[in-house]
Amino acid sequence: MTPAGVSPIAAGGRRGVVTSLAVFLVVLLLMAVLGVVMRSVQGGDVPLAPKLFYEVMTAHGISLVGIAGLGGAAVMWYYLRRYVELSSAVLWFNVICFLLGAVLLLAAIFVGGFATGWTFLYPLPVHSNGQWGNGAAAMYLGGLLLIGVGFLVFYLDAGRAILGRYGLSRALGWPQLFGGSAEEPPPTTVVASTVVTIVNTLALLAGATILVLELFTALSPGFSMNPLLAKNLTYFFGHAFINASIYMSVVGLYEILARETGRPWKSSKPFLIAWNATLIMVVAVYPHHVLMDFVMPRWMLIMGQVLSYTSGFPVLLATAYGTLTIIHRSGIRWTLVSSLLVLSTFAWAAGVIPAILDATIVVNQVMHNTLWVPGHFHFYLVLGQIAMVLAFALDLTNGSAPAADTPRDRLAFWTYVVGGLGLSAVFLYSGHLGIPRRYAVYHPDWMPYARFGALFGLLAVVGMGWFALRFFRRIGIALRSA
Repeated sequence: MTPAGVSPIAAGGRRGVVTSLAVFLVVLLLMAVLGVVMRSVQGGDVPLAPKLFYEVMTAHGISLVGIAGLGGAAVMWYYLRRYVELSSAVLWFNVICFLLGAVLLLAAIFVGGFATGWTFLYPLPVHSNGQWGNGAAAMYLGGLLLIGVGFLVFYLDAGRAILGRYGLSRALGWPQLFGGSAEEPPPTTVVASTVVTIVNTLALLAGATILVLELFTALSPGFSMNPLLAKNLTYFFGHAFINASIYMSVVGLYEILARETGRPWKSSKPFLIAWNATLIMVVAVYPHHVLMDFVMPRWMLIMGQVLSYTSGFPVLLATAYGTLTIIHRSGIRWTLVSSLLVLSTFAWAAGVIPAILDATIVVNQVMHNTLWVPGHFHFYLVLGQIAMVLAFALDLTNGSAPAADTPRDRLAFWTYVVGGLGLSAVFLYSGHLGIPRRYAVYHPDWMPYARFGALFGLLAVVGMGWFALRFFRRIGIALRSA
């Protein structure tokens, strides 16, 4: 229900949300297939030149990070629009910037040969040892900058709308936390969206700064910068952005489970404490990405180490506990949507555990350049964040009278679960064995693990493919009900 003073979502907004989800699903399936191809190459079953392998790896990584943000933004915009006046034009601007930027990225990669991996870590983009030219680097960096501009305008519009209706302190629940106010706290969607807006605005400004500086290095060969500063800006941006993608997507979990159980998900004091703590910690924890840079200030490395154990827990615990309590004895109808949402909570919680282990210095020194790292982020992205967006997309296609799930739907769900869990488990076990990440050519002893990974990845693709097919078959319902 839309609160008083907030107009219903117009047709343009509905189309913007559905278009974002359509792009999300198409890119997700394409990049997931490329992921299976990469594991098959490592397993020795598919011939692919190493140069092309690294191009595919770069496209796979940057595309999935991008659609995590785009899918999460669609979820956040749809539900936040129920409480504040957001601009449909800005939503479309973000989608258009994303598509145009994606064209530049893919051209830079597959035409220009750019292949640094998604993090574009300086100085590699302009020191390719002849593998690609500075023109390809500039095209890649420019494409990323265009996508970043779209997201930045998106968050500035969200901030404008939230501040205009609630103000910063009310949107974060500070009167209830610190002022003893007895008035109704802000909705969970508003609290989460406010935190995401602050975090990602800071992250995108940092990302834009490093992208502009790297563009200068690509276009002006005599220009250089401090590599350590570049690395800090890059990982601050990357860490905050991907975490905020999960935080945007969890808004759908709050709203849909509240509706399905008939129980409101309230902004309790523990909930408000969790999100306010996350606001501080998620922007301060990124130094755990630079633990091996020994010239970093010692206090920053200690901060990154300590916060690695705490930053993920407040919101995660509040969400996991809230999920269990809201569904307990609620009589919830178990559908694809509700199953995906509960699965996403589990995967988020379980996937964080190996991530925390990797952020421990003595473990990080050994494990960080192994497949342990793709193990943990595939866990909480493939079965966590992506599952949240899939649930939202399928929920939109249900309309006001959802059809019952078919046996094929349930088979697709369990195929997706087994595939996602197996894919992540193989990555993690391979990391435990010390198998390195980012290698195109494998030692024969490593190949069986890659083959198992490809098999499980294929199962996950089949499950996601069925969900996408169901969405596109019923996209008309989504356009009318969104």
